[in-house]
Amino acid sequence: MMMLKGELWSNLGSTMVAIMFVYAMFRQYFPPQLQDYIFQYGKKLSNFMYPYIHITFDEFTGEKIKKSEAFSAIQNYLSDKSSANAKRLKADVVKDSQSLVLSMDYNEEITDEFNGVKLWWSANRTTTKTQQFSFYPTADEKRFYTLKFHNRHREVITGTYLSHVLKQGKAIAANNQQRKLYSNGAGQGNRSSTTWTHVAFEHPATFDTLAMDEKKIREIKKDLVTFSNGKEYYAKIGKAWKRGYLLYGPPGTGKSTMVAAMANFLNYDVYDLELTTVKNNVELRRLLIETSNKSIIVIEDIDCSLDLTGQREEKKKKKKDDKNEGGEPTGAMSKNEERKESEVTLSGLLNFIDGIWSACGGERIIVFTTNHVEKLDPALIRRGRMDKHIEMSYCRFEAFKVLAKNYLDIDSHPLCEEIGNLLEETDMTPADVAENLMLTSDDDEEGETCLKNLIEALKAAKGEARKKAEDYHARLEAEKEEKEKEKEQTVEDNVRRDPISAKQVKDNGIIL
Repeated sequence: MMMLKGELWSNLGSTMVAIMFVYAMFRQYFPPQLQDYIFQYGKKLSNFMYPYIHITFDEFTGEKIKKSEAFSAIQNYLSDKSSANAKRLKADVVKDSQSLVLSMDYNEEITDEFNGVKLWWSANRTTTKTQQFSFYPTADEKRFYTLKFHNRHREVITGTYLSHVLKQGKAIAANNQQRKLYSNGAGQGNRSSTTWTHVAFEHPATFDTLAMDEKKIREIKKDLVTFSNGKEYYAKIGKAWKRGYLLYGPPGTGKSTMVAAMANFLNYDVYDLELTTVKNNVELRRLLIETSNKSIIVIEDIDCSLDLTGQREEKKKKKKDDKNEGGEPTGAMSKNEERKESEVTLSGLLNFIDGIWSACGGERIIVFTTNHVEKLDPALIRRGRMDKHIEMSYCRFEAFKVLAKNYLDIDSHPLCEEIGNLLEETDMTPADVAENLMLTSDDDEEGETCLKNLIEALKAAKGEARKKAEDYHARLEAEKEEKEKEKEQTVEDNVRRDPISAKQVKDNGIIL
């Protein structure tokens, strides 16, 4: 018996060696055209004998430009199946860290059944690693799902089953949705392009906690609801389904809080776009395409992000001329500075907002925030690009009542009238007002103490503002007197140099 097994393994080894030798001779000596024909007809023969069909669903569509909605829907659909059948699983936390979503690991296969039809799903990935040393992963990873089913069930699968999977996957995604805050940063390893990374968006701000006049809040909420329900209307008028908001005002007036309140109100993801890390206009366009529907794209302090005025090219040219006059820059630092400088232009940003590529996807809100609206190029903030301009102003009495209710749970108080009068006379941001209303203990009288502290802060701010105004007017008077003295000194100097001409000028009422 043992001898028979030994002979069997020996014959099997000899056969494998013979097959490998024949295959090597075939690949080396047969003409490539003949090899192609043999492979082609061999594949047809195997397909004729193999009764199963495979459908692949890649993670990205096109040239890895946009993430496939089908891939995401299938991933959500298989999460329930995976938890019941798969042996190797991956877990992710969603819904405010209160539940787990399980999905099957790579190279795992699970079985599904639909109307009596049995089929198989598998998760796969392929990697192509570059031949270079790096401390970071530089693999180009391709992820995809594969569906396998018998040929006789083709109509059922392509007709109703795939539609069922997409519908169920989207419903599961809606139930498990966790809003995300995205930011763009440098890619891993040797990848020079920027990529989106995200964390859970857990900002608690709402319109109910926003320090702003109630009438203005109702107007903003109405505008947001109209936009989110306006898919058919935007298609009817031939515009991309997007809307621009410009939030402007002094620091501390709640511009970032407004963005968070908008995201929580609409249940949208937030993309915080940092322009200084974007290499050029092409990369900016790619980042736009990678954003999801139902999202808010925010560029904060856009007046400080990049020089997007028409004078930018002149400044770069002048900088280049200055370097040429002083000699070429030496050292790795100068080269790195040149390489890292963003080449995003005003034209590229305008195309990002309302160019052809802005119509890829829908239900997006683009928000610019700035402390100095007068510094922005008019083309950037005109109506149609920034559709709604919202001024975030200093705290007035209506905004104070919201803060008093939120921070102190006070609807009315004898000190509120004095605070209202002071707020009308003094410019104080909602952030500064809120800081004075912050409770430091559980004492019942702490609320009144906070109001008194706010009154003192407002009086101090009012006195400081008065002092600044007095100093400003004093400086203007001093400058005026200085100019008068310079004129008188000029006349005296002219008289000493040429008394006759100076007398004629003085008689004619002209001062040299």
